[in-house]
Formats: sequence, structure tokens, C-alpha cells
Amino acid sequence: MKVDRVEMSPDPTVALDLARAAEEAGCDGFWVAETCRDPFVALSRVAGEVDLDLGTAVAVAFARNPMSTAVLANDLQLLSCGRFHLGLGSQVEAHITNRFGMPWSRPAARMREFVLALRAIWRGWATREPLRFRGEFYTHTLMTPIFDPGPNPFGSPAVWLAGVGERMTEVAGEVADGFLCHSFTTERYLREVTLPALARGRARSGGLPPVEVLGPSLIAHDDRSVARLRRQIAFYGSTPAYRGVLDLHGWGGLHEELHQLSLDGRWEEMNGLVTDEVLHAFAVVGTPAGTRVEYARRYGGLVTRFAEPTPTAVVGAGFGAGIKVGAGAGFG
Repeated sequence: MKVDRVEMSPDPTVALDLARAAEEAGCDGFWVAETCRDPFVALSRVAGEVDLDLGTAVAVAFARNPMSTAVLANDLQLLSCGRFHLGLGSQVEAHITNRFGMPWSRPAARMREFVLALRAIWRGWATREPLRFRGEFYTHTLMTPIFDPGPNPFGSPAVWLAGVGERMTEVAGEVADGFLCHSFTTERYLREVTLPALARGRARSGGLPPVEVLGPSLIAHDDRSVARLRRQIAFYGSTPAYRGVLDLHGWGGLHEELHQLSLDGRWEEMNGLVTDEVLHAFAVVGTPAGTRVEYARRYGGLVTRFAEPTPTAVVGAGFGAGIKVGAGAGFG
């Protein structure tokens, strides 16, 4: 497995320092999540300065459109000399409609079309063939020479999709190059739900190579980060969109309790419902050396990459909270 570092919306003025630290630690990739800052800005500061794969984990697709995203990704592919990975997630309806003011409907179908539109745009630039993409959600039929950057010498970026539910995961298998596991994923859920859904999608892909998988990323090395992971698991467990993970383990009642407490704003009480059994189903806990061994035992042969914890700051709840890795804010 390749080892990556995922940072949650770092200040772009320190992004290069973080990437260099990851490179010095022997990491293979540096990914940036989108919460309070634009991940493309941070990665543009890093591109060309380190010999690492670079990616968004994730950028919110439905806050953008395929054309603007294609332009951003194409430029980062050029700046990074072909090392850029465009990781996209759907977010949830409330954020898309109420925070970004963008349309929402049928997220899996919309994401499939978003990726197909990206590929049509990049193909047009590479081949100079007319842009003729007409879909249910997106239409791109105008590309005059002044707006055409021409072929990228490094080709098109790899596209990664994030997901939890089976429909979005199948879409990733069908149209994407890689899949980003949500932090709220257990080994059992990965084996029994995620990987079969990816395989079903891949069977419809028309012969794409095997999909890469960045594995779940809840890893803790000390009591402080364990406490934060309990908060993170409680937060995700209260979200209806992620209930299926708990249901698989027979923990649907836990979701009901967590969801009600979240509606009541009783956030601190939620943490106490995350038992050790639940914690260890989602998280790998131990020394740095021990967690690598345990992660390999759980996920070896199942994933191609994993994100290990940043060895310094621990952050709060949100997107990979507690260890600066993982993803949640953009997943469907």
C-alpha cells in the first residue's frame, strides 16, 4: 500500500511546509480536504515543489460545474507534472442547496454525468474534436479557441470519487479511476458493501483498469486522539445518510439515539454512546508501529493506499477530525 498524508483545509501559506514534511516522512501522496478553504489553492502552492502525488480528498463537486472543475484540474495536472488526482464528493443536500445555493437531485446520477462531462471536456482539448456533451444535468457544447488550452502534455488527471452508499460507490466503479473511502467505514462494510459495489460498477465501465482505493483513515496513537475519534464517530453515526454502516453491524439503535441527541443539541452526551466495541470497529488504535501492522492486517489486499495521521496537531470534529485524515464533508 502507498502511504499518504491528508490535510484538512490547511492554511495555504503553510501548505508547502506540510507537504515537504510528508515527503520527508516517506509519504507517497499529499491530499487536501475541502472544508473552510479551497483545496485547489493549497495544492497550487505545493504543485511542482515536491515529488508527491497530489489530490483533493475531497473537493465538493456539486458546488462547482464540470467546466470550471475541468479547468482547475487541468492546470494542476500541468503544475504537478502529471501527479494530480481530482477527488470529488457530493456533500449532502442541505449544504449544496443552503450553503452553496446550487441545485440538488439524484446525486449518484448527477455525479456520474459530472465525471463523464469532465472527460468529454478534456478529450476535446486533447483532440480538438468539437465539444458536444448533452446530459440530463449538464450541457457543454461551446468551446471557442480562446477558451481551449489545448492538449495537456501529461494527459488528463485521474478522477477519484468518494462515497458511502452503494449507488454512489457503484458510480465510482463505473466511471472513476479511484475511490476514496469515508472514515466512517469498517472492515466489514468495506468487504461486504463497498468492494462489491465497486465491482458491480467496474463491470459496466467498458474495460477500465482496476480501481484504486484509498482506505478508511481513523487512526489514533494517544488518549487525546481516541477521545476525538469517539466524537467523530458519534457525529457520523448520527447522520441518516451513513446509517447503513451501523445497520450492517446491528447497531441501528445506536443511530437512532445519536440522531435524536444531535437534534436536541446534546453533543457531549453522544460521545458516551460510542463503546469500545464500536470505536475499534471503525478505528485502528495503538502505537505508530502497531497501527501500521494492524491496518495492514485489516485492509491489506483490500486497498491500494492509506492515509496515516499527521504526527503533530490534532483537530476537532468535521472532515477527518481527530487525526487530520479521512473524509466526510463531501461524501455521498
